[in-house]
Amino acid sequence: MKKYCRIAGVVALLGWHAVASAQQKADAVSGMVEQPCPPPVQMPDSARELLTDLFMRPHPLNATDFASLNGNDDFRQYLAAIQQMGNRDWPALCRFRADNARLQTADTRPQLVFMGDSITENWLLGDSALFDDNNINRGIGGQTTPQMLLRFRADVVALQPRFVHILAGTNDVAGNTGPTTASDYQNNIMSMVELAKANNIAVLLGNIPPAATFSWQPSIDPVPRIRELNSWLREYAAEQDLVYIDYYAALAGSAGELRSELGNDGVHPNRDGYTVMKHLLEQALARSK
Repeated sequence: MKKYCRIAGVVALLGWHAVASAQQKADAVSGMVEQPCPPPVQMPDSARELLTDLFMRPHPLNATDFASLNGNDDFRQYLAAIQQMGNRDWPALCRFRADNARLQTADTRPQLVFMGDSITENWLLGDSALFDDNNINRGIGGQTTPQMLLRFRADVVALQPRFVHILAGTNDVAGNTGPTTASDYQNNIMSMVELAKANNIAVLLGNIPPAATFSWQPSIDPVPRIRELNSWLREYAAEQDLVYIDYYAALAGSAGELRSELGNDGVHPNRDGYTVMKHLLEQALARSK
C-alpha cells in the first residue's frame, strides 16, 4: 500500500514542462524582480516513455511497475526538481511563463487552452497529437482550484484563446492544499468562468471524473462529494449558458469508481479513457460553433 500511495502521489504531481534549476541559483533570486523564474526544462525522455507505458497502456498497476518507476534516476531527479520549485512558487506561475511569452511574441492565438490538474496534464501522455500551438495544455499535476485561479490570467486570459476547457476538483476533494469547503471550490470555478467571459473566451466546463478512493488520502470517501459538486457544476453551466461536458457519466462504474479498463490507478484515465474524453470534447466543440 505504501508503494501504491507513492505512485499515486507521483502521478498527482507530474510536471510535463516543469521548471527546474539548481537550488543555489534559485536562492540567488529574491523579492520583486524582472525575471523570477529559472529556465524551463523538458522531462527526460526515459521518464516520459516509462510514465506513458505505466499510466497510458491499459493494465492494472503492479509491483514491477512500481519498481521500474522508483528505480528510474531521471524521474527521481525530475520529481525532486518539481517539488523544490513548488516550495518557492505555490501557484506554479513559473511553469508556463516561458512558453506563454513565446506564444505572445509570435502573436499566436490558440483555439483552446486546457486548464486543470494532472488529469489534464496527463492528457499529453495519452494523446500528444491533440496538443500544439492551437490546443494548449496548461494542466499541472496536484493542483487545486485556488492555484488554478491564481494563474488563470497568465496561463489562459493572456493567450486570448477562443475557448478554455476547465476541468478541476479532484484535488480539492482530496484536500491537496489543505482543508476546504464546497463553497470555496464553487467560488474558484465561478471566478475562472467570470474572468473568461469578461475576456470573450467561451467556456467548456468539464465535470469531475469519477474516483472511488484516493490512495494518497485513504480516509476520504470521494464518491458522494464528487457527485454533489458535479450536480452543482451542471446547474451552474446551465445558468451561465456554458457548454457542460459530462466526463463522469462516460467514465464511471456503478459504484462511482473510475472503470478499471479506462484508468490504471482508479483516478487518472489511461489511453482508452482519454479516447472517451476526446470524443466528448469534440462533441462539445461542435455544439459551440
